[in-house]
Amino acid sequence: MFERMREDIRSVFHRDPAARNAFEVVTCYPGLHAIWLHRIGHALWRNGWKWLARLVSNFGRWLTGIEIHPGAKIGRRFFIDHGMGIVIGETAEIGDDVTLYQGVTLGGTSWNKGKRHPTLEDGVVVGAGAKVLGPFTVGAGAKIGSNAVVTKAVPAGATAVGIPGRVIIKVDDDQVARRQAMAEKLGFDAYGVGPDMPDPVAKAIGQLLDHLHAVDGRLEGMCEALTSLGSDYSASRLPELKDEDFADVCKEGQSDKPAA
Repeated sequence: MFERMREDIRSVFHRDPAARNAFEVVTCYPGLHAIWLHRIGHALWRNGWKWLARLVSNFGRWLTGIEIHPGAKIGRRFFIDHGMGIVIGETAEIGDDVTLYQGVTLGGTSWNKGKRHPTLEDGVVVGAGAKVLGPFTVGAGAKIGSNAVVTKAVPAGATAVGIPGRVIIKVDDDQVARRQAMAEKLGFDAYGVGPDMPDPVAKAIGQLLDHLHAVDGRLEGMCEALTSLGSDYSASRLPELKDEDFADVCKEGQSDKPAA
């Protein structure tokens, strides 16, 4: 038991730079208090002491503002940051190294008996105010954006954002490299937007870069084929794209953006 508690304290230092020392963590982190009380309540629940388990859970809710049903299954190194307003339902299952921020709900969408709440696999991070509702799985290493409402499964390593939750699949590294090479060739930079951001304009530009990469390769192949057939055709150099030609366009595109 004490080894698990030490492990919980270490996980706080690993994920919260505001933590200064072990005494502060033990006495001032309600997320830890909620987890430790849940372990007591869960043990009582498994041994048939249902009412007493619910009483411990209710005391934990009063003390911390975090409501965890004693029937919920929680793995190791679970970290609740701030924690106020978190609700975790009876049939929820949480893996190892999961992080929840304040206002998160792991809830159900049905009053039927049986599995009603989500399963979070190892390493999942759920942002503040997010609602994960239903008996589905959020894959290992996935992230749920703040205030998202997720009602469908999220693949491992993906990110879900928005209302209703939209899953953003991570673009593979080879595709990212191809797009970056083409963007550098054209002198284009989409304001440092990452490939996994939910920006429809950036997504459309990424698809255009993919298309330009394919066209560029096909043209080079045609020129090589003509040369091998004995043609004296010599392709002229493509005009250079200069940054100043797009200065006004970039200013217009950035005018709607809030100041940093």
